[in-house]
Amino acid sequence: MGIVNVTPDSFSDGGHFLESQLAIDHALGLEADGAQFLDIGGESTRPGADPVSVNDELKRVIPVIEGLREQTSCLISIDTTKSEVAREALSAGADIVNDISGLTFDPKMLDVCAESDCGVIAMHIKGTPQTMQDDPSYENVVEEVTNFLAERLSVLTSAGIAEERIMLDPGIGFGKTAAHNLELMQDLAVIRALGRPLLIGHSRKRFLQQILGREVEERVAGTVGVSIALRMLGADLLRVHDVRSVKDAITACGTLLGWDVNREQAVE
Repeated sequence: MGIVNVTPDSFSDGGHFLESQLAIDHALGLEADGAQFLDIGGESTRPGADPVSVNDELKRVIPVIEGLREQTSCLISIDTTKSEVAREALSAGADIVNDISGLTFDPKMLDVCAESDCGVIAMHIKGTPQTMQDDPSYENVVEEVTNFLAERLSVLTSAGIAEERIMLDPGIGFGKTAAHNLELMQDLAVIRALGRPLLIGHSRKRFLQQILGREVEERVAGTVGVSIALRMLGADLLRVHDVRSVKDAITACGTLLGWDVNREQAVE
């Protein structure tokens, strides 16, 4: 999944693709690099980010989704917690709603997704983007995140969203310390036992600074290394900025280790 931030303040590439045509060109470039999904977001969810109004978010993302839909059949996801933005994005041609709140911030989001035939990505977050990194703590992070995702899976299916339309995301960096992030990624098998595909969004994130001592613009190699490990640990979809580097590394590693890279699943 290639990241397309149509924002002025995202932690890694804020302001680079705020103009619609730049965002469209960037997304098409990510597809050419091997992205199978394009994730379009109009509100930064970095720690401490300011909220964005519905109107501002719509102005950012709808022209990009409409422009992409005219030029590609690639799957498009809308990264939003707002039901109105999700509804308009789906009407503009998006295929998937990617909600960092697990469809909890906006009570109308369940209805929007249930009434559509869209895919849904439900993520775990502790707090909000404004508060989530204020000393996050858990008794057992893997158990608590898994329980949250299990509860959301039950709520979504009870609301009429078919289970086969749902993907789960443990929310790397969203109300977690570096140690929490590493534990979640190391124990993906526990979350996979819920029976749904897993999306991991680890690209260029702060935990890599604590591992490597690298600033955000120097975290590509670290992202690639974690991507290979996640692939081996069972992640189904990787949400990344550097699609070509990650795709090439996984393909090369998979070829060496005997994976069926066409199916993109490890041969056991």
